[in-house]
Amino acid sequence: MTPRGTEFRETMLGRVRLGDEERERPVRLDLVVRADVVLLPHRTTPARVTGRVRIAGRADDAEAVGELEISPLARRRIRYRISFVMEGRRLELDGWKSISAGRPLASMTVLPYTLHEDGERVGEGTLRFPLATGLLPFLASFRFPGAAEWHLAPRWDGDPGRTEVWYTTLTDPVTGSGVWLHHELVAPTDGSGAYAHGWAAVFPKDGPAEHARFGPVPWTEHGPGFTTEDVHALPGRLDGSAGPFTWSLTETPHGGPVHTFPRWSWRRPWLPASHMLPAARCEYSGTVRYGDSELRLDGAAGASARIYGHGNARRWAWLHADLGGGDVLEIVAAVSMRRGLDRLPPLVFLRLLRDGRAWPRRAERTAVGWAGLGRFRAHLGLPEWRVTGRAGLRRIKVTVTQPPRRTLTLDYTDPDGSPAVCRNSETADAVVTLERWWGSWREEATWRLSGTAHAEVGDR
Repeated sequence: MTPRGTEFRETMLGRVRLGDEERERPVRLDLVVRADVVLLPHRTTPARVTGRVRIAGRADDAEAVGELEISPLARRRIRYRISFVMEGRRLELDGWKSISAGRPLASMTVLPYTLHEDGERVGEGTLRFPLATGLLPFLASFRFPGAAEWHLAPRWDGDPGRTEVWYTTLTDPVTGSGVWLHHELVAPTDGSGAYAHGWAAVFPKDGPAEHARFGPVPWTEHGPGFTTEDVHALPGRLDGSAGPFTWSLTETPHGGPVHTFPRWSWRRPWLPASHMLPAARCEYSGTVRYGDSELRLDGAAGASARIYGHGNARRWAWLHADLGGGDVLEIVAAVSMRRGLDRLPPLVFLRLLRDGRAWPRRAERTAVGWAGLGRFRAHLGLPEWRVTGRAGLRRIKVTVTQPPRRTLTLDYTDPDGSPAVCRNSETADAVVTLERWWGSWREEATWRLSGTAHAEVGDR
């Protein structure tokens, strides 16, 4: 079973006296707290914090990050350490609620704290949880999703001839620009040292795309995600630099994991590769800077995904489409490099999440059908490619268009040293038509995406 985590939101209000001022200023914290285990009061639980810190007239940082130590019984405290920026200075808020059986209400809602800059004390204050207005939203915010760390942790076990990918794609709702962050681990077939590399790319709505690569550097870190000295893809956080690009994003997942390939293939790597999303969709906030340009993101829709396998396919196509209202379409169509499989037409893995349910019910249904009959079909090409298929009483037709001006061409190197090329667009167009059989085929839903589909076609 997938481990469960804990997520909740908390707002605290209070005041602070800064060392360079005599009067106090109002303070507000709006925090999102995530732990990789179910929160239980009898044990000590570490958690990550992202959110917004506001000090009236002095600071308003929507990219604050930090950590909580939640230990109400074992250590009788809940400790907060939150880093934020005030007027270009990096400060740390450090404080804890001291839990007391004699004063349970006050001790759970009052947070005395100090502010530090480079280890020096620069302010102090007190925050309070507003019971009258904050209790119901606080309780309603609790979620227990599958722990992101479980899906983001490296799968590579040291065997040669493997590749592993963490990638994120999103669309800025204000400018219409697309963003692509690609993080990759390659373990060469010849047994030489594994290395990490990747790139960042921005796709302005009217193109052309700009990108920069990072690495290769030796793969030495092990933890809950992808980590090098300058680039991190971790639960709830993405940051790094590559050439003129720098980025710092928080990631808020929505929905459970989506296994584009059969669920068992992620645990047991018997297939040439496996693909999955730790969460059906995510929202991203933060900044992406490149050259003289900057994207300031707030609630940008997108998703992160994971790939683990032996290398790239002979030919492939990919689509991630946020259809709105929580509905998502994910497609991978590929021709394998394995002998025998390389003679088959593209195998299609399609997952449509609609109204909280996945269609078709089993991931392998679209690829193999029933004894080979009823497989979904893909017609790969550029600037347009298509997928069609039927399962049960429904059938689907997907047409994806990647305009050349909005498509970026990049090369890959497989673990065996062979090259591959992908042509990616994070501002692609797509038309998705879903029909249902009622004595005749009737249209059930149609989605038209203009510049908000994320798509790719690759070959050798």
